[in-house]
Amino acid sequence: MSEVRVSHRQRNRDQIIAGPVGPGLLRMAIPMVWGIMTMMLFGVVDTFFIARLGAEPLAAIGFTFPVVFIVTGTTMGMGIGMSAAVSRAIGENNSQKIAEYTTYGLLLIFILVATFIVAALSLHDPIFRLLGAEEHLIPLIYQYMFPWFCGVVFLVVPMIGNSALRATGDSFTPSLIMVIAGAVNVALDPLLIFGIGPFPRLELQGAALATVISYLVTFIAAFYILIYREKMITFHRPVFRDVAHAWKTILYVGLPAVGTNLLAPLATGILTRIMASYGTTAVAAFGVGARIESLAMVGSYAMATVMAPFAGQNMGAGRPDRVRAGLQFGLRYSMILSLTLWVALSLFSRTIAGWFTDNVEIIEILRPFLLLVPLSYGGFGFMLQTAAAFNGAHRPKYSVILFFSRLLIFTVPLALVGSHVAGIPGVFVAMFLGNIFSGLLAWILARRHFSADRSVS
Repeated sequence: MSEVRVSHRQRNRDQIIAGPVGPGLLRMAIPMVWGIMTMMLFGVVDTFFIARLGAEPLAAIGFTFPVVFIVTGTTMGMGIGMSAAVSRAIGENNSQKIAEYTTYGLLLIFILVATFIVAALSLHDPIFRLLGAEEHLIPLIYQYMFPWFCGVVFLVVPMIGNSALRATGDSFTPSLIMVIAGAVNVALDPLLIFGIGPFPRLELQGAALATVISYLVTFIAAFYILIYREKMITFHRPVFRDVAHAWKTILYVGLPAVGTNLLAPLATGILTRIMASYGTTAVAAFGVGARIESLAMVGSYAMATVMAPFAGQNMGAGRPDRVRAGLQFGLRYSMILSLTLWVALSLFSRTIAGWFTDNVEIIEILRPFLLLVPLSYGGFGFMLQTAAAFNGAHRPKYSVILFFSRLLIFTVPLALVGSHVAGIPGVFVAMFLGNIFSGLLAWILARRHFSADRSVS
């Protein structure tokens, strides 16, 4: 049985380092679209049902988003480090390193999460007061966050485990796990929130428990697959030297990735502050635009997610030429996808905006965004793919450069200037230019560092 599983992983490796580049990337990316969409729907579903409880529970859940994002953003960053380490070991055909990176990476995130849980529960009330929560909302927030904190290990460990699975070239299984978790969450939310049938009415606590139970499903599935199908978990007594080496390798890419993940909310906060100077309807329009953008970019996020293991395995196998070929395909993919989205969003801008709001003023502010910014998603998508390739190739500093440049060198300064010169449309032009400039920078760095005769150490 073990030989069958290893040969399955070997077939994936052979396809990644020797098979057709474009079809191989698409084969890996398509399942990720459904997985990413499912993860996006988690928060939407919770918010939809909690809104039926009233304004105060909805306000309480709003204060949890920054804390949840910090946890998930940190975990995703560590997952990038895990994927880079494991994919490189697979490219090198080093089974011992594959098992050590996976096992000790999971141990690392477990220790970090346990430390976080203790600190967060001890400082729960001060944290949410600092975020601006009024005193009467603190007990409501605690109803949700206490079970969430206690069960967050069932979220972060499978996220890291799924990163290890994707590193093998298998994107279908992690996506299937996420879809199943989403289905469990959707089914349990109304039962536990409202007390339907034999279930007690738990309101906010029920929403958290539904989420934790869905995470538990992913926890069991991910561990079963890692242990019994892929044989990527070692049960040998750990040697300190090996553990330290694995942690150093994972953190080398993981820590910068965590930093870049936390840059996005910082930049979004600054842009929101700029939009706030034009009133609440402008902020609402910007928020709707952000939700539309997150959905429109799913295809690009999926391609970037699989580009990291693709680059890692090929660099491990000494094939930087295939990484460059993959990015060339990714550039064409991003341009075609961007043009398609721009045409659709331009032609149906009023209708699409109407799906999110019936406020005429918000729709009128949003339409210029939909007419312009999606045309630049090709640059944004290619930047994401190039950053992922650099992470997979163990060159995280270039990934940091790309994210930092897009958000804090291009977009935010241009938005400040654009707002002063042209008002709200000037902010949208800045977002357009930020995506274009970051895409050009990604193209320059990719040509320089992924040439056919250059190896990346």
